[in-house]
Amino acid sequence: MNSDFPRILSLLRKERHISQKAAAADLGVAQALLSHYEKGKRECGLDFLVKVADYYGVTTDYLLGRSASTTGNLITADDIPDVSGEREKAHAGADITLTMSRKLIVNSIDIIYSLLGRIGNSRLSLKIVNMLNLTVYKVFRLVYRSNKSNTQSMFEVPDERACHYADALVHIEEAEVASLLKKASVDNPEISTVVIESEFPRQSPALLSLIKSSEAQIKKQIEK
Repeated sequence: MNSDFPRILSLLRKERHISQKAAAADLGVAQALLSHYEKGKRECGLDFLVKVADYYGVTTDYLLGRSASTTGNLITADDIPDVSGEREKAHAGADITLTMSRKLIVNSIDIIYSLLGRIGNSRLSLKIVNMLNLTVYKVFRLVYRSNKSNTQSMFEVPDERACHYADALVHIEEAEVASLLKKASVDNPEISTVVIESEFPRQSPALLSLIKSSEAQIKKQIEK
């Protein structure tokens, strides 16, 4: 069994607020064995894999980490709505990867803003907006400055400071966000794969795919 299965097996149970004892009984295995499956200490057979998929109402592809969606669907650019209000214009040589990534980011941020609206903390929202703004600023600046024919006086902050200070400010805002979320934890909405897919059916594939691809990049760096 792969490394994704134990994590997803545990995640599904916890998201549904099912005790390990109850899940083990429903699945017809000893609690100790289920615990070993969830910790990756033992590998299950195909029969148990199918039983788990039926029990939680997901696909085996999702259980094995092959799909970011519980339905097991592979996400394409056409599956993700263009919530920015501007439909991508089809043209010869269009970069499908760029189109896909733009939709992933736009739809994911739309979900984040919806969750922030539910929390209703203006200071928290401001801090998160600052993090996003600084990241966009840094990326745009790098692209803009790469062409020396562009008017370099567009930016007031010198190169040797701009990106480093932007990174530092993002970390500062991140620390503030973590503190504010901890203080407001009682009022924070419950978030799970089930909630995301049910409440944001159109945008959820984007966020779940973004999470999966981002973690794949991180794991690749860790394993180097």
